[in-house]
Amino acid sequence: MTHRIEPRSGVAFALGKGAELVVLDPDGGQVSDLVAYNAADVREVISNGRTFDYEETIRLTTGAQLWSNRSRPMLTILEDTVGTHDFLLTPCSVATFEHFYPDKPVHQGCFGNLAAALAPYGVTEDDIPTAFNVFMNVPLAADGTLRVDPPTSKTGDFIRLRAEMDLVVGLTACSAYASNGGTFKPIDYYIRDHADDR
Repeated sequence: MTHRIEPRSGVAFALGKGAELVVLDPDGGQVSDLVAYNAADVREVISNGRTFDYEETIRLTTGAQLWSNRSRPMLTILEDTVGTHDFLLTPCSVATFEHFYPDKPVHQGCFGNLAAALAPYGVTEDDIPTAFNVFMNVPLAADGTLRVDPPTSKTGDFIRLRAEMDLVVGLTACSAYASNGGTFKPIDYYIRDHADDR
């Protein structure tokens, strides 16, 4: 069954080892922040630094694994129709809006949405790491400067990941203006459990 994350909101859910998570962009041009925790111990969390180290690239796509702070693979990217994602920038927050968008209404952002959705799993605000920002387009210039451009994802684009341990996953439809080309759209996702093969 496909679930919808409404614009500028977030959810959290359990994802069993071996299950597949498919994150879809139903309308195109929308980012989704993804975080993951070991379901047995949420102190083990997805880590961009460990991932960059072990994968030896910041361009993560089909075949790459997303690693934990304890140097264990958490998710494997099985299929990716976009190939452009960000793992450098933190989830947008109240402070993000105050810093980058002082003339626009303040929103709790992906950080606030993740904190609220993950609280029932024992995750606090201080436990929220840099997210794997699905479909986010952050070009890195030769001089090291970053730029946030609109996503290149089109209607129906998706990424498919396999859980390498029992996980708690947080997922959003991103709230930041620049990340989504100035508009806010939903994100769809579904889980394909290995039990579905029986």
